[in-house]
Amino acid sequence: MNGDDEQLLRGRVYGTDHDHPGPRPGQTYAELVGGPLDGLLLDITGWTAEEIGAGVSLPTELGAFGAGGRALYDPRPGDRGRFDWSGDCP
Repeated sequence: MNGDDEQLLRGRVYGTDHDHPGPRPGQTYAELVGGPLDGLLLDITGWTAEEIGAGVSLPTELGAFGAGGRALYDPRPGDRGRFDWSGDCP
């Protein structure tokens, strides 16, 4: 991914369609930091503390394993608003 692609992803919400890519009022988001989804927002509205603490495995074609691969993100200790990339998996 080049710099132009990365700028297109910033401020977009993971999993939303291209017609409505930005955050919506009243929702709670965590920023994905590092890795293939860097800069995207993840909607965590309604998630429990346990769900947030478990981290996420997000399908993406942008990671090391291409189509069918997943990017792994864990909550940043002390900062519920950021999930840090911890690697990719098939």
